[in-house]
Amino acid sequence: MKTVEELLLAGVPKAPPLTSSLGRVGSPKIQAGHLEKLAIVYVRQSTPKQVMENRQSTERQYAFAEDAVACGWPRERVLTIDEDLGKSARTTEGRNGFQHLVAEVTLGHVGLVLGLEMSRLARSSKDWHAFFEMCAIFGTLIADEDGVYDGNDANDRLLLGLKGIMSEMELHIMRNRLQRGRDHKAQSGKLLYGVPFGYVILPNDEIAFDPDEQARNVVQLIFDKFSELRTIYGLFHWLIQHDISLPIRPRGGANKGRLEWHRPSISTLAQALRHPFYAGAYTDGRRPTDPKRQFSSGKDYRPWVPMEQWKVLIKDHHVAYISWDQYLRNRKQIEQNRNAMGSPGVPRTGGALLPGVLVCGNCDRHMQATYHANGMGHYACNRQYVEATEPRCYGLAAKSLDELVSQQVLRALEPAALELSLQARAGIERERARVDQHWRQRLQRARYDVELAERRYHEVDPANRLVAATLEKRWEETLCQQRQVQEEYERFVRAKPVQLSADDQARITALASDIPALWNAPATTNADRKQILRCLVERVVVHVRCDSEYVDATIHWVGGFESQHEIIRAVGTYAQLRDFEALINRVMELREAGHTAPEIATHLNAEGFHPPKRCGEFTTPVVHQLLKRRGLIGNERSHDELLGKNEWWLTDLARELKMSHLKLRDWTVRGWVHGRKTPVQGYRILWADKDEVRRLRKLLATSRRGANAYTSDLKTPKKKPVAK
Repeated sequence: MKTVEELLLAGVPKAPPLTSSLGRVGSPKIQAGHLEKLAIVYVRQSTPKQVMENRQSTERQYAFAEDAVACGWPRERVLTIDEDLGKSARTTEGRNGFQHLVAEVTLGHVGLVLGLEMSRLARSSKDWHAFFEMCAIFGTLIADEDGVYDGNDANDRLLLGLKGIMSEMELHIMRNRLQRGRDHKAQSGKLLYGVPFGYVILPNDEIAFDPDEQARNVVQLIFDKFSELRTIYGLFHWLIQHDISLPIRPRGGANKGRLEWHRPSISTLAQALRHPFYAGAYTDGRRPTDPKRQFSSGKDYRPWVPMEQWKVLIKDHHVAYISWDQYLRNRKQIEQNRNAMGSPGVPRTGGALLPGVLVCGNCDRHMQATYHANGMGHYACNRQYVEATEPRCYGLAAKSLDELVSQQVLRALEPAALELSLQARAGIERERARVDQHWRQRLQRARYDVELAERRYHEVDPANRLVAATLEKRWEETLCQQRQVQEEYERFVRAKPVQLSADDQARITALASDIPALWNAPATTNADRKQILRCLVERVVVHVRCDSEYVDATIHWVGGFESQHEIIRAVGTYAQLRDFEALINRVMELREAGHTAPEIATHLNAEGFHPPKRCGEFTTPVVHQLLKRRGLIGNERSHDELLGKNEWWLTDLARELKMSHLKLRDWTVRGWVHGRKTPVQGYRILWADKDEVRRLRKLLATSRRGANAYTSDLKTPKKKPVAK
């Protein structure tokens, strides 16, 4: 493709030399020193359209080269710079020709700069004053149709300044006039640069649906599916999974206006769902240019602005795919999916069910879900981090709260089991029918392409093999595409028939009648559970206290109903238990009554007490640690007053007999030694007088590893005297 300069050189004839009727020849300002340097002719037009249409102006600018020759410059010393054809003089950014001119001037190579008028060089007073000041420093003259100017002459400086101001003002006047015309056209809803896919502009400038039925169905399917899935990513993956393409009509190029089918992209879907055009509304000013960012970065930065800042909003302007209310719901859903402050966000696959729904009752902030290494979830309020204060809000484990909300949701769904089964069957059949219709339309389009290629092949002259071979190849390609679409459609019908079979209907009915089983099924993901939960629950408010394991939970249901509940959370210490004093008093009563640690644990479990962290029931070690930390007992092994006459600690007797304490313990279990346990910690106390010690030594002497060779009379312990 030829450049603008090539088209210009090819299509614009050189103008004949102009006579110097403007007083440039013989000007006393042109000295011999100027003639020794270059004379540069600067040529510029603001847009490519002006280059192609305003050729007379371009011819006049090129003719200044002949004026320079008439003023005394050799033809080979006249340089024409036309690199800025099609570029605006509003700024110097991107004007390579102007930068080339400045470089030559600052190098002292230029004696005269010629231009049709000052607006050719610069439309900005800042750039213009800087340029002619630079020309004054390096002794370069400036010439236009009115004369020759010297930047060092006071009168010429005044004229050059006024010309620059007038040139800049002219630009602003033209720009304001065009902008007002544009705004007036936008206010009437007639300013259209193009329409989004799914629409076309008719020859009478009316807006209509795309005439292609398949294109209209795909656009409608996008909005219907987003209302169901509620996420752009979910919609994107669903379209990819079902091999559904988007109907695009290019606005330029060789295929301008022709229907093409492109692979979906997230950005394209996001623009379509945010575009009010599909709701029948005409808008202008949704993305105004930010002059600050444009000046700093040099790029056309156009941020999205809120609806309140749109310049034009005309509802019911043209035919619509969706209603205005649905468009607002889509916008709200997209904003909520961004996980911004105060929005629930998109349901994700984490184990906790209430992220985005759970609210702290103390500060009304959304509680965040975190996960431990074992996968257990935990809800926490981040108020202390946001406000940099001491902790005032407290968290709780996700398990107990999730179980409560799940039970309430399942209970609410039970009466609607039959209706859910009918809706599920109808929804599946409706979705399969729409996808089947899409495949049938694709197959119909493929058949039409084959028939069109066949007609074109038969209409060509068989003797013209160059054309016939190309059309024959095209016919074969369309046949292959038709066969491929037919095979894909047959695979789709086998995998997902339009009509549900009797087994499928029975399976759907069974699952809907047993909602808890469906809720807990392995195929049901956490994201599915969260989506179901959010359809029924607006938010859950919990009041967590640091001095109690009991948590007040309020479920705010969709529709305005509120239900109050109470759950028990896991706490870290006994001091956080609400019934801590009652627990300690009960333990002391049982201890004073002579109960052992296992017995105390049994009583506590039977009476409904729970240890901190709710990791299970009270056990002997847990009771022992509780008694020890409260100072109710110490280490019983260090209290010899627990020993009676001729009683030994197990380890002390083993040391006396010079045997393993494990073997002695085994003898105690077998009943070969009299013994008892301490009431709390369960240390073994053995009874053995002098005769009993001698018996045990003889028993130890007759023992052998791996053989039961003990003398039978040595196994029987001496009768222990009864304490008085």
